[in-house]
Amino acid sequence: MLFPAVPANQDRFPQVVANALKVVKEERISTFSVDVDTASYAFLRRTIHMGQLPQADAVRVEELINYFDYDYPLPKSLKHPFQPTVALFPAPWNEEKKLMLVGIKGYAPPPQERPPAHLTLLVDVSGSMAPENRLPLLRTAFSMMVNQLRPEDTVAVVVYASDVGIRLQPTAVAEKEKILEVIDSLQAGGATAGGSGIRMAYELAKKTFNPKAVNRVILATDGDFNVGMTSLQELQAFISEQRKSGIYLSVLGVGYGNYNDALMQSLAQNGNGVAAYIDSLTEARRVLVDNLTANLFPIANDVKIQVEFNPARVSEYRLLGYETRMLKREDFNNDKVDAGDVGAGHSVTALYELTLTGSKGKRAVEPLRYGEESNEAEESVTAATGQAQAGGKGEKSRTKAHAQEYAFLKMRYKTPGESNSQLLEQPITDKVAFSNDDEIPANHRFAAAVAAFGLKLRNDSLLGDFSYARIVEQAQKGKGEDGSGLRAEFINMVKTVQARQR
Repeated sequence: MLFPAVPANQDRFPQVVANALKVVKEERISTFSVDVDTASYAFLRRTIHMGQLPQADAVRVEELINYFDYDYPLPKSLKHPFQPTVALFPAPWNEEKKLMLVGIKGYAPPPQERPPAHLTLLVDVSGSMAPENRLPLLRTAFSMMVNQLRPEDTVAVVVYASDVGIRLQPTAVAEKEKILEVIDSLQAGGATAGGSGIRMAYELAKKTFNPKAVNRVILATDGDFNVGMTSLQELQAFISEQRKSGIYLSVLGVGYGNYNDALMQSLAQNGNGVAAYIDSLTEARRVLVDNLTANLFPIANDVKIQVEFNPARVSEYRLLGYETRMLKREDFNNDKVDAGDVGAGHSVTALYELTLTGSKGKRAVEPLRYGEESNEAEESVTAATGQAQAGGKGEKSRTKAHAQEYAFLKMRYKTPGESNSQLLEQPITDKVAFSNDDEIPANHRFAAAVAAFGLKLRNDSLLGDFSYARIVEQAQKGKGEDGSGLRAEFINMVKTVQARQR
């Protein structure tokens, strides 16, 4: 039995056009903002468990990949909040292609070094939030979160329905019972004045703003705004302006059938926060208990990645996912351009699919009739050194020295509270390449399997006939110890889809 189609007008997602394959000689620079959101994976999982397949725009490949931790080296101090992990290995769906993995893991300070948290909960209590999987689920989720906070942390509660109101002024967690009583009393009913609620939450957060604390508004809603400031453009402009105050905005999405993911993503991205989807108590525990530190406490702001590919070694590339996070080349050095944030202990992974110069596999893009690509297999490294001989002495030396590199990686980030970014650089050479299949680390295999699943759900034309069975095989090889059981859950989810595809 095939999965029934999901009506396109039930849930709203931002339109995603898959990143196009790029020819290195025409466009060798790739620039994007990091993304640590996981909403897409949790929504996809819920949809599959309900016996349906998600609509293509609901599948953001980078959020599927980044749902999992990949055990990258953990930095030892906040002075250097992360160190890139880079690897090059065969793509499981095409042996003539390579995958280039770029991964980072944020520094995780010990509890005594964590700054205080000043949290303002902005809770949608409109009529659409009445079902058990919405407001009742959030009440339990927030109670779990409060139990993880320290006595000096503070919590405030703002609610909105037809109108807005403050249910709890900023209160120290030392008075935990008072906070929990307010949370437990929240009931649903009325329209959805979300825009007014956001304004009030920011006003309240500003009154108790502490530059030495993490000041964050956490919006919890199904995204059904229908009263007051409702247009996406208005909300984006307002939150972008509020971001300058140093107050972060994170979004917890709930519900199914009228879930407005497009709004959630926009609010979180413009508010320097995290977007997560809560579909169960298990996911609530993962987001607000297990990953509480990572989701509340940033260790790097405006994190950008830029990769320059060497045409002597790479002829084609495409970035898997991050479509809503792409930046212009000039944005990389512009510290005024907003980008993603990385929380304490958060890991971020990006995958590129590469066609190497001189590869025996068929190129997706034919060489130009009138150009320099007619005999690329013979050019490779020789071309790079030849170009050097035609240039000046400095250019010749530089090009020869870099001829063996696949690419050059740059990363920019700001320490929270700083306005100027810091730069990390790393050449990508054969030292990070795995040619023997048995040597590929389990983490890399699993990331590739998750990416393949996302691509397949999006009907990616370049994935070929790579089957769900092959995805399961790849994921099982990369399962590792899996203490959390999340990788086993993923494998079972792929098997469920496989079993129903006839």
